[in-house]
Amino acid sequence: MCLILAAWRTHPAWRLIVAANRDEFHRRPAAPAGFWSDRPRILGGRDLEAKGTWMAVGRDGRFAAVTNYRGAREPSAAESRGALVTRFLDESFPAERYIAQVVAKQSSYSGYNLLACDGQELWWTSNRDSAPRRLEPGYYALGNLLLDSEDVLPLKERTREVVEAAPSVETLFSLTAGARIVNEQYGTRCSTVCMVGETVRYAERSFAPDGSEGETRTFEFSAQR
Repeated sequence: MCLILAAWRTHPAWRLIVAANRDEFHRRPAAPAGFWSDRPRILGGRDLEAKGTWMAVGRDGRFAAVTNYRGAREPSAAESRGALVTRFLDESFPAERYIAQVVAKQSSYSGYNLLACDGQELWWTSNRDSAPRRLEPGYYALGNLLLDSEDVLPLKERTREVVEAAPSVETLFSLTAGARIVNEQYGTRCSTVCMVGETVRYAERSFAPDGSEGETRTFEFSAQR
């Protein structure tokens, strides 16, 4: 399953801390994390088929990520789920307003979960649930069901332990390691860590179909308000 673990306003230096796995077919082309040539304010990996992304951060510290909802793949969907992330980072208005726009068009997408953070608020919405939520400070886990579903609760508690101890890129990567899928056809393509405060720290580690570790790309920059 795809996985996103998040700590929101629980650490004095980092208002948002995220550790995530992207699970996808290995044959689907994707670019590794970097600043996009056509959208230079966006940092993240990129799906080269639909041109969207599963997770990215802006130079201003805005953040968004999406997961598929299990079993919800409608071939007739008018929009790519990866566009949900890109469009949010292209805008500068509050996350609440963007989420309202997404909800109004939610039937255009296959099943999704979306996290969107504008620096002040963190929101979650899914077109498989009745209402979006503004998230209070705390710890959250998201897989391919709804937010904080039972299958990801142990990892949510482990996230609390890591963040309260001393979060680092490597300790956050350790959170997602046990959830990685190794399969020649479909598996964990990369793990990503994003830490947002006065600076943004971003790291992506890729994996081969046999599970072997590939390149780790790291970025750090001052958030531009």
